[in-house]
Amino acid sequence: MRNTHLTSPATSLAAILAVLVALTGCTKQSHQQTAHPQDKFFDHLASLCGQSFAGKLISNDEVDADFAAKKMVMEVRTCSDTVIRIPFHVDDDHSRTWVISKTGNGLRLKHDHRHEDGSEDVLTQYGGDTGEQGTENKQAFPADDFSKQLFTREEIPVSIDNIWMVKIVPGQSYTYGLARPNRDFRVEFDLTTKVAPPPAPWGQ
Repeated sequence: MRNTHLTSPATSLAAILAVLVALTGCTKQSHQQTAHPQDKFFDHLASLCGQSFAGKLISNDEVDADFAAKKMVMEVRTCSDTVIRIPFHVDDDHSRTWVISKTGNGLRLKHDHRHEDGSEDVLTQYGGDTGEQGTENKQAFPADDFSKQLFTREEIPVSIDNIWMVKIVPGQSYTYGLARPNRDFRVEFDLTTKVAPPPAPWGQ
């Protein structure tokens, strides 16, 4: 007697494929839900690679007053799986680049400062590592030991307490800030409108 409950090989294969597709979807969803905030933050930055945006001063410290009238542009210039380089152009000064990288313990922010001939400034490669996981939109970088030693050697001990902050609201804004006692510096860039890329940063 013929068994009507048996399925054809094609039907079985289709059923197996359907299950695999469903499992793949679940795996992706699970990864998205469990992705570390710092990985998401890094991905937000990487999504801007090759783009440039205009910025403005949004803090009120008098020492930074001259920045208010300057043209500021950030350029997410190069990106890899572990390093993103973001030159910060101020008028015709192309000496500054923010370097955000992944470490084994979190994220690191460094400031690469160059002279016009490409040589390093005496104040360069300072920054710090994240001490907390932060959020996918905001990360803080307290000054590391290298930076504290540099600031002490260059007789600017006030900078030892520096904490740098980077905040990104995808599709809206990118903010870079520096905070310490009696100091607040913040510039904000408009991510809703791209601008023409500036000249190459010095030394790159």
